[in-house]
Amino acid sequence: MNEILLRSLTPEVLTVLVRRGADFAAAEDAVQEALVEALRVWPAAPSAGPGDGEHPVRDPKGWLVTVAWRKFLDARRAEDARRRREERVESEPAPGPAPAVDDTLQLYFLCAHPSLTPASAVALTLRAVGGLTTRQIARAYLVPEATMAQRISRAKRTVSGVRFDRPGDVATVLRVLYLVFNEGYSGDVDLAAEAIRLTRQLAARVDHPEVAGLLALMLLHHARRAARTAPDGSLVPLAEQDRGRWDTALIAEGIAILQAALARDRLGEFQAQAAIAALHADAPRAEETDWVQIVEWYDELTRLTGSPVVRLNRAVAVGEADGPRAGLAALAELDASLPRHAAVAAYLHERDGDLATAARLYAEAAHKAPNLAEVNHLTRQVARLNALLNARRPR
Repeated sequence: MNEILLRSLTPEVLTVLVRRGADFAAAEDAVQEALVEALRVWPAAPSAGPGDGEHPVRDPKGWLVTVAWRKFLDARRAEDARRRREERVESEPAPGPAPAVDDTLQLYFLCAHPSLTPASAVALTLRAVGGLTTRQIARAYLVPEATMAQRISRAKRTVSGVRFDRPGDVATVLRVLYLVFNEGYSGDVDLAAEAIRLTRQLAARVDHPEVAGLLALMLLHHARRAARTAPDGSLVPLAEQDRGRWDTALIAEGIAILQAALARDRLGEFQAQAAIAALHADAPRAEETDWVQIVEWYDELTRLTGSPVVRLNRAVAVGEADGPRAGLAALAELDASLPRHAAVAAYLHERDGDLATAARLYAEAAHKAPNLAEVNHLTRQVARLNALLNARRPR
């Protein structure tokens, strides 16, 4: 059974049903039932014959469309209250190859509908476009399956009445995909890899420099994945990573995609972020990083977004380009309640030689850290600096 094939066909089959008149929630349920049927039947199905490839079904998409449509009609027949709608849609198309029209792009827009919360948009995207099961999504987000099922059901009800009659917002879709990517890996689903797969799919359908920018950004970040953690699971800061473990093929692909996007002269925030990631990837050693150019890109990103988080990261870059005191001056302009503010301040104070203040701020940052890996990393920084301070004290 080719699970990748099933997942790639899921959005195409779903859009066929929606285009025929099925509401989103009912169509999605029918497609899921068809996928279960495929898992049961396909491995035992006879081959289509020589020259038709190794897949047991001659037209997998057409097979799924036919079965899903029948499942949808069966469900409709069981609902007396909707019999009039059933009469409009009950005429089943003759079996044959599925139409070549692919409305997968519409699913991206539907799943990123502004009426959905970010968490619901992500879950619905993974289910409807990514083809993941509710159980897989729940494991990835470390929540009970029943909780995730409720979240997805509410999301489906919310968008069931939405019509595909106007262009969707590409920027919203990209933010949802970036949220998926930033979840990384947990459970049995690699969400970073899944986000890259979905963004590749989107890039094949949308000729937009920001779609290319997001894909480049994901590839450049993902290229460093193997070097981000030590064998004991602890975080390895960028400057300390073994660059020999970075994936050079992903880096080359990401840079090529980014250069093509930048050449169109329609700069957006994902392209600017990718440009920063590319400068990090391009440095053979941490000491050779072009921090001056990185600051310039952060200036562009600040202009594009006005984000205080971007300005926080810019303060780090200023500290590297112009010295820690310049970085601290840039940091002083920001709200101290920002996430990671204490960690950035600690780093800059340590570089400026104030180990006592740095240790105190690392401890504060550890207390506020959002996950155990960061807590452990920051706690180790506290212990390291305290050990240095103790060694300097007269005995």
